Amino acid sequence: MKYYKKLIGERIYLSPVNIEDAEKYVEWFCDFKVTDGIGKSSTLMNVEAEREWIENSSKNAEFKFAIVNLDNDELIGNCGIMSINQKDRYAEVGIFIGEEKNRNKGYGSETLRLLLDYGFNYLNLNNINLSVMSFNERAINCYKKVGFKEYGRRREVYFLNGKYYDKVYMDILAREFEGDYIKNKNI
Repeated sequence: MKYYKKLIGERIYLSPVNIEDAEKYVEWFCDFKVTDGIGKSSTLMNVEAEREWIENSSKNAEFKFAIVNLDNDELIGNCGIMSINQKDRYAEVGIFIGEEKNRNKGYGSETLRLLLDYGFNYLNLNNINLSVMSFNERAINCYKKVGFKEYGRRREVYFLNGKYYDKVYMDILAREFEGDYIKNKNI
């Protein structure tokens, strides 16, 4: 698969999503270990719908990326900046790591730092938020480590396996973001 190094970090880079990866994304979206944490377990995805999603991402004012291992060009996940409001300078981010072997290795926090650097320093955003299910403590810890703060929750809004869970809302402001994480910046 051909990937393009748009945002290069220490161990990963973010590339525009590739339509040839649609089958891999569908495989991941059939894995409850992936979908439970991102609130998509009741979603049924097929390759045609995933290809359409990838094609439409370039038409919308959204930035969707493949997360790729810098050492071996292996696709390890997906992320993006979406729901962009240029007037008020806010947006939402989303991320998932597909294979279990790539979780708990810091790829998520590195990906988020690249997205935040890009969002604040290239897209001129001021506020970036996300939502996460209350049981996904691994993700919540990752988000806090990067600098996100909880600003609210919607109680018992996500039904999974016979139980209701809260959705936690977190955000970070441009002035709270510290660091220079995109390694291939020109200026």
